[in-house]
Amino acid sequence: MGKIYFASDFHLGIDVKYTSRAREKQIVSWLDQIKSDAEELYLVGDLFDFWFEYKHAVPKGYVRFLGKLAELRDAGVKIYIFTGNHDMWIFDYFEKEFDIPTYRAPIEKDIKGKTFYIGHGDGLGPGDHSYKLLKKVFANRLCQWAFARLHPNFGIGLANYLSQSSRKAKNDVVEFHGDKEWLTIHANEVNAKKQHDFYVFGHRHLPIDYTLADGKSRYVNLGDWMNYNSYAVFDGQQMKLEFFENKDGKIFS
Repeated sequence: MGKIYFASDFHLGIDVKYTSRAREKQIVSWLDQIKSDAEELYLVGDLFDFWFEYKHAVPKGYVRFLGKLAELRDAGVKIYIFTGNHDMWIFDYFEKEFDIPTYRAPIEKDIKGKTFYIGHGDGLGPGDHSYKLLKKVFANRLCQWAFARLHPNFGIGLANYLSQSSRKAKNDVVEFHGDKEWLTIHANEVNAKKQHDFYVFGHRHLPIDYTLADGKSRYVNLGDWMNYNSYAVFDGQQMKLEFFENKDGKIFS
């Protein structure tokens, strides 16, 4: 039996610490590294900094990454994709082209005798009301239909510009605030109703391994590949955060 891998927040399409192309090559190298023992791979949102599927077109680029996903699927690795706040307009391309299921909300799953609650993390917990409203607008089919009427050169260009402008104006909080964080609050609330061994999220851009209020369940945030090259691996016994070619990786707990 192989290992279970989790990763999120690649944000392909935007240049940050490294160019998007360089980051894509790192991700492909990581996928090459794990393909010999990977049984399942969970890609937990924001794989792309922007994605929109037109009826007969998808965004240009990412050939290396998409080709590697196809290779892993053809080799029998089960892959699951979750949409994030940057790529919520993934529709059915991955399911039809790669036989990869796509999820738009957290799921509960039993994996090797442990219970998991998995989701990107956007819009969960208290607060962030403006984003929750915006997410409802973007999930509206009329809104999606209207955007699809824009020529891809304009529509994708506009979305990329707005995404980059938003990122420049945003000051990411690098500190982890334990039980006060929205995702920690959400995990504790869910856990109080139904206990899970692991709560796995992305979105926060920090590699976090935190024990919840019951003293047993763990909240694991996958970090990102813009700064940390972080991911999680579960071997049936232990769940660990690891870093690909990143000796300066730090786990927040």
